Amino acid sequence: MWRDGDIVHFSDWKSVLDREVAEAEQRGFEWSIVGFLKFCRSQHAPASVALAKVYIEKCERQDQSRGKNVRRALRWFFLRGRRAEGNKMAENGEAERGKKAEVAKDKEKLAVGEVRRSDHAPVAKSDLGGADWERDLIVAIRNKGFLWRTEQTYRMWASRFAEHMQPKSPYAAAGDDVAAFLSKLAVEKRASPSTQKQALNALVFFLQEGLKQDLGQFDFRRARSRQSIPTVLTPAECRRVFEGLTDTTRLMAELMYGTGLRLMELLRLRVHHLDFERGQLKVFAGKGNKDRLTVLPELLQTRLRAHLEKLKLLYEKDRAEELPGVWLPEGLDRKYANAGTSWLWQWFFPSRELMLDPVTKIRRRHHVLEGTFQNAIRAAAAKAGLTKRVTPHVLRHSFATHLLETGTDIRTLQELLGHQSVETTQIYTHVMQKPGLGVKSPFDTLGAG
Repeated sequence: MWRDGDIVHFSDWKSVLDREVAEAEQRGFEWSIVGFLKFCRSQHAPASVALAKVYIEKCERQDQSRGKNVRRALRWFFLRGRRAEGNKMAENGEAERGKKAEVAKDKEKLAVGEVRRSDHAPVAKSDLGGADWERDLIVAIRNKGFLWRTEQTYRMWASRFAEHMQPKSPYAAAGDDVAAFLSKLAVEKRASPSTQKQALNALVFFLQEGLKQDLGQFDFRRARSRQSIPTVLTPAECRRVFEGLTDTTRLMAELMYGTGLRLMELLRLRVHHLDFERGQLKVFAGKGNKDRLTVLPELLQTRLRAHLEKLKLLYEKDRAEELPGVWLPEGLDRKYANAGTSWLWQWFFPSRELMLDPVTKIRRRHHVLEGTFQNAIRAAAAKAGLTKRVTPHVLRHSFATHLLETGTDIRTLQELLGHQSVETTQIYTHVMQKPGLGVKSPFDTLGAG
């Protein structure tokens, strides 16, 4: 039985597809699977059942017939991928099965608090990469202690670069090859400066730290920078979006707008992050690994407390079933061995179903998936009849703009948003409605007739 958190690593799916699927269906299957894997890369996440459901729903909304074809292709992908993983495990022999039995036994001990996570390997033994270059990259990443999402991003760029290098190996890459790849991103792919910079950082780490290659000096075509204007909703439009949501999803959206949180800051909230007495919300390890305080809306506090009461029932059910504790920040589980099972560290917006931890391979309760919340916001905006491109981050933009319009000084707003530079915050001055400015379109002065 499949669960939302289940992940499949099926690197040779295309060769298996060519062998096992009828030729008439091969192209349709291939398009569907490639589209899904690109979607996973855009989410910086591995191929999971949860993402497959989100992608299928997205395709069905665009075209019902296409959605059915994608569903069939991904069903084959996951079923055949699971069988391939099973065959690979069988080929490893009795010794490997013995090791897996020990890991499973340790996981059972961990679930009842008998073993600390520090007794386990800090990385997933079953996900060490395929090609030699990928294995070297993973070792370098994990030696540095990078976050899981960073690892996924770096592996994605390394994979795209390896494809660019074919038929040569990444081990033969030089600075000129990196320059050609980055220039192609700017010229042919029309990548943004931030995307190109991300690729540059990933590839320099990949080649210098992972493959021990000396790149030397190289030059490339820079992506053209431009001043972008954030999308902002009016207060009335915000209310219409909220009215299109229900229950916990609505509470999440209203809290994001009322506090100015980033999406992952919202999803990673824990019970002890909310200070009702002081009317504050604490953000720990936000962007740039920085902590900050922001305002906690008074009008939401009653509903937030009611949400906590329901959350307490779920927590007590998990403890009664002796489930493993929630994931903890790096090092905290070693310092506080049982913090993962304590009430204060529970996710404030937990998932309904258990999910597989991609690093430890432990099935535990995680927070709500970002794709789930993003789709809910888009659907609510469509239901409200808005003609703007609405994402969860638009709620953060609206928070900032509305505060400026009501007289909040820009330095205070900078602290609430967690911006490193006030220049970043100043972008909202371009979209705010400036009271008393009195500027009218010249068309309005023509009068009637």
